[in-house]
This record gives sequence, C-alpha cells and structure tokens, in this order.
Amino acid sequence: MFTDDKYMKRCLQLASCGKGYVAPNPMVGAVVVHNNKIIGEGYHRQYGKAHAEVNAINAVEDKSLLKESTIYVSLEPCSHYGKTPPCSQLIIDSGIPRVVIATLDPYHKVSGRGVKMLEEAGIEVVIGVLEKEAQYLNRAFFVSQTQNRPYIYLKWAQTKDGFIDKKREDGVVAEPTPISNNLTKTLVHKLRSEVSAIMIATNTAVNDNPSLTTRLWFGKNPERIVLDRTGRIPRNYHLFDNKVNTIVFTEGSEIVHDKTNFVHVLFDRDLIPSVLKELNKRKIDSLLVEGGASLLQSFIDSGAWDEAYVEVADKRFVEGTKAPNIQGEIVDDRKIIDSHAIHLMNTQNYKIL
Repeated sequence: MFTDDKYMKRCLQLASCGKGYVAPNPMVGAVVVHNNKIIGEGYHRQYGKAHAEVNAINAVEDKSLLKESTIYVSLEPCSHYGKTPPCSQLIIDSGIPRVVIATLDPYHKVSGRGVKMLEEAGIEVVIGVLEKEAQYLNRAFFVSQTQNRPYIYLKWAQTKDGFIDKKREDGVVAEPTPISNNLTKTLVHKLRSEVSAIMIATNTAVNDNPSLTTRLWFGKNPERIVLDRTGRIPRNYHLFDNKVNTIVFTEGSEIVHDKTNFVHVLFDRDLIPSVLKELNKRKIDSLLVEGGASLLQSFIDSGAWDEAYVEVADKRFVEGTKAPNIQGEIVDDRKIIDSHAIHLMNTQNYKIL
C-alpha cells in the first residue's frame, strides 16, 4: 500500500497542473508503473483535450511493457463517449492488468461504470488510495456534480477596525480602496485564474470600476458575474469592455451584446439560488464572490459558501463600510509580509462548519 500511495501522490501532483484549464472537467493525473519504475505519466491539460490516461499511455515508449504494468489514476477512468473516447476502453485495449484509482467519479454517467468495465475485462482494480486527498483536489467538481451548484469562495480584505471600504464622498472618481498589499493582490489574482467565475454587486462596480481580470498572475480570466438590478453601472465601465465573458443579472430585459450577456432574474429571497442554478446550467463549477459587503453577507447568511479568504490589514479607516460577519472553522491563519508595503497582512482561510 505504501508503494500505491507513492505513485498516487505523483498522480495528484500531475493533476494539479491542470488547475484553471480543465473546468468544468475534473483535474486528473495518471502514472504507468512497470517493475517499480514510472514509464509513462500524464495529466488532463485542457478542457476538451486528451484525458490523463491517454497522455500517460501515449508517453510509454515500449508499449509491450503495458501488459506487465499498473496504471494509477487519481479519478475513475471514464466509460462514456464525450468529447473524447472512454479511457476505460483504452486501458482494456492496452492490456494493462492492474488499475489503482484514488476515488470514484461522482458524475452520474461515469460513477462505478468505469470500474465495472475494467473488472468485467478481467483487470484487477484497487479503489480508495489517497481518496480524501483526491476528492479535496477536485472539490469544485464534486460539489458541482452532487449539489448542482458552483463551489463558492468568498473573499474580502478588511482593516484592523473591521471596514472593507472607506467612507465614500459624492462626486469622487470611482477607484478601489487600497487595503491589500502587493503580495496578497497577487495571490488573489492567482485564485482568480483558478476559478470559473468571479462575482460582484452593483455598489462595488459603481464605486471601484473594477476589471475583475487576472492581471497579476499568468492564467485565464474568469467569467465576470455582476448583479445589477436596475442597470446603475455606467456602460463605459471596464465590466462592459467585451474583453471577457460577462453575465449581468438584472430585472431588465435579456440582451446579448458581444461577450456581455444580460440575464433576467427576480431580486427576491430566492435570488442566490436562482443565480447559482443559472451558473450551474452554464457549467460554471467554481465561483469567487468578491463583494460588496451586502452581497457577501447574503451568501454567508444563506449558508451558500464553502471557503472564505479574509485579509486583515494593519491599518484603520475609523468609518466606512463594515466588513461581513462570518462564523466558521479557521483552517489557515498566517501573516504575509510584503517588503514593498508598509503594513502586515493577516490572512484567514475559513471553511463552512
């Protein structure tokens, strides 16, 4: 079992290389081992492209060794035809006699069926090696498949005295309030590159005129999700530059303009469930909610969140917009020092109880 753990850890390392590129598919890594030596490895690199098992098997130079090898896979091999042929059939056709799987696939078209195909072909199948680690890596995929909603991250930066925004004066040009330091800004952009979508509400859009793009980290831009009930956001703002796919939920008419899609929804007590249902329908499996305070608090109060990232800066506003109130299990608490900034940033990562 120790040997199985070792090679499965490598699968998980490989799988994580696909973060930010494979959604709504899961991240998957695969390793082919012959006589305790890796002879081929691969991971799912991009949505719609070859799966991990295909890349790992194709990487084996001497295909005759496959009949004496074990393939390790971090997620159950698929058994259906989608954008690619079923990986279970490829393993069977390759003559591999043993398959070690970290976790079953929660997707209803796959779960258990890939294993059944392999076993019916006479292949030895081992399930559950580093299962929890594999499920955590693909937590967004598991939530989207089992709960029919995106995995939800909440994120905000607040001052030491508990404000997320300074007091705004009428007529002041819209711009973000500086709370985060350069390093934590970079980490936030890294997270943006890894999620499918990012959400803000009207006040944040009007006050900050944000781009909501991944400028400080290499990677894709998330889809922009905006709640704008009455259409208060000026049309010359960055959100309407058509550079990134943008969904605006509004009580107005449904309109599609280039990359901006206005979607009608009622702003009632079912607003959050309605929005999450629509995002799930559009195969958005992870969502980063960045503000404002009322929007964040509404997600917290409804229990519609999975993780929260809270930055606490060593500075004070005295007055302004109060930070959300959250209760949960703190799973990470660290100080981040930016040598180019004058303040410390204490970051707390919450997990819903």
